[in-house]
Amino acid sequence: MSLEQLIEQCKKNDAKAQSQIYKLYASKLFSLSLKYSRNYAEAQDNLQDAFVTIFKKIEQYKSKGSLEGWMKRITINTALQQYRSVGVFDIIGEEQIEDVSVEIDNDNIGVDYLLKIIQELPDRYRLVFNLYALDDYSHQEIADMLEISIGTSKSNLARARLILKEKIEHYKASSNSQSL
Repeated sequence: MSLEQLIEQCKKNDAKAQSQIYKLYASKLFSLSLKYSRNYAEAQDNLQDAFVTIFKKIEQYKSKGSLEGWMKRITINTALQQYRSVGVFDIIGEEQIEDVSVEIDNDNIGVDYLLKIIQELPDRYRLVFNLYALDDYSHQEIADMLEISIGTSKSNLARARLILKEKIEHYKASSNSQSL
């Protein structure tokens, strides 16, 4: 069955078609969900909620753009809604801090370590960092999605980069001292 046929069947609440769509996209959407969740279990819950929303709103998908892109947006919004509902962004100031660049030596720092330290960022910094640096959203789009100001988005990104820079420098220093 083609993707278009699967979509049409999903619009008719066909469980087999929904199952096939789930199998096609669950792993990609889970990886995305994990970026915006505090842990594995929360990512699973967010993925489940996202698929419920996807199948509930499949009628709204008008085949403009890719289905995957549409589902990714729902998955991100599902995870972000959880943070908005508990006020993660309510106490954030907009004071500007100097923007920080992070130098990464690919030979010494593994992807697993980078993902680990990104996951350890405080929620508000991790979400903005992921949206901006990993998913290419603009500060305006982030501000709209998280219901914060553009200044808060920029400030949170700078803070995230600063924390990551400090962790990477510490990691490099400890790696260098162990190799001596």
